[in-house]
Amino acid sequence: MFDTLCINPIPRRQALARMASPALALAFLLPVRAVSASSALAPDSPAWRAIEAQAKGQTVYFNAWAGSPAINSYIQWAAAQLEQRYGLRLVHVKISDAADMVQRVRNEKAAAKADGTVDLVWINGENFLAMKREGLLKGPFAEQLPSYAWVDTQGKPTTRIDFSEPVDGMEAPWGMAQLTFMVDSARVPQAPRSLAAWLAFAQTHPGRVTYPRPPDFHGTSWLKQMLLDLNPGAQRQALFQPLTSAAFEVRSAALWRTLDAVHPHLWRKGRQFPLSAGAQRQMMSDGELLWAITFNPNEAANEIAAGRLSASTISYQFDSGTLGNTHFLAIPFNTRAFAAAQVTANFLLGAQAQARKADIAVWGDPTVLAVDALPAAQRDWFQSTMVPGQLRTSAPAIPEPHASWVDALEKEWARRYGG
Repeated sequence: MFDTLCINPIPRRQALARMASPALALAFLLPVRAVSASSALAPDSPAWRAIEAQAKGQTVYFNAWAGSPAINSYIQWAAAQLEQRYGLRLVHVKISDAADMVQRVRNEKAAAKADGTVDLVWINGENFLAMKREGLLKGPFAEQLPSYAWVDTQGKPTTRIDFSEPVDGMEAPWGMAQLTFMVDSARVPQAPRSLAAWLAFAQTHPGRVTYPRPPDFHGTSWLKQMLLDLNPGAQRQALFQPLTSAAFEVRSAALWRTLDAVHPHLWRKGRQFPLSAGAQRQMMSDGELLWAITFNPNEAANEIAAGRLSASTISYQFDSGTLGNTHFLAIPFNTRAFAAAQVTANFLLGAQAQARKADIAVWGDPTVLAVDALPAAQRDWFQSTMVPGQLRTSAPAIPEPHASWVDALEKEWARRYGG
C-alpha cells in the first residue's frame, strides 16, 4: 500500500549552511547574517545601566520545563552567574507543562493580582499565542535588550515569528529547534528520508515503528510534520493561517486517511503509543523500536556521550525539510521583577550563555545568534569538537503551522485514536 503512496515534497532548498570544519557549526545553528537591531540598547548606555541597577536585589521566578537534568544544570549555572554579576536571584520553578503556567497567570489576571508569581517563562507556540492574545505578557521588551543586536533574524526568521504568530517584541528568542530523527545505523542502514519512505519502512518492519502519543509535544509535532508533507505547494498556505473549521476539514483529511492506514503496522498495532519522546528513545536503545524522534538536532550526540545510545546512532531529517521553530523567554504582565527579568533574558541571550548552551557536553541547544558576525573572541566560545551522533548537515527548516491548529489536531487525534 505505502510503496505506491505519492507524496509531493516541497522543492529542495539549499540548507542555510554546511559543516565545513569540526567546529560546533550545525547548519541550523550557524547564521547567514546578523540582524540590524537599531532598537537594541548599548550595554553601557544610561538606560540599560539603570535597568541593571534596578535589577540588583530582585528575585526572578523562572518557570521552565524541568524534564532534562542537563537543562536543569544549565539553569543552575546561569543562576550562579546572574547572582555573581548582577546581584539578582534566579529561582527555577520546575514545570512539566507550560499550559499550567499560562492558566496560573490567567487566574491571576482574573483576580486582579498585581504581584504575580511568575517573572520569566520559557515558552513558544500555542502558549505564547494564548498569553499574547489575552494580554498576559509585559512588553514589548525583547528588541531593546543589548544582546538582541546579535540575533540572526535574517537567517532564522522564526526568531520573529512564533508558530506563524508575529512575536512583536513580546518574547526574546532563546534557542533553535528542528524536528530530527534517530536510527541505529547498525540496524537500519538506510534511514527513511521522506514521509513516503517512513510509511513504507513502517510496513516493512511491523511493530518496530511508532510515534509519541499526542498531546505530548513530540507526538503533536509529528502530526504537524505529516500534515505539512501531505499538503504540498499552495495547499500548505492554509496551515499558516488562523484555523477555520472548513480549512481543518479539508487539509487534515489526508492525515487521518494516512494514519488509519499505517496504524495497524505500528508498535502494538497503533492501539498504544509511548507517552514521550524519551520513552520512545529508550525503546529504540533497547532494540524494541527502530526509529525515534526529537526536536533537538544534538540529542543523539548527547545520548551517545552519556552512554544511553549506541555510538552507531545517527541523526537525520527528511531531505525536503522538517518542522523548525524557535523557543523563547517571555515576561508576564504582572511580574514583580521586570528589571531583573530583562537582565536575565539579556544574559541568557548573550554570546557566552548561548555558546555554553550550544555545547554538546552541556545541553546542545542550537543558538539564535549570528555566530559569524560576533567579535572574534566571542566566536571562539562556539568552537567544539564533533562527536558521534551530531548532525553534520541540516535540511531546510519548515515554519510551524499557526498555533491555533494544535488544539484541533490533538482533539481530533484523541477522538479517533485515543481509546
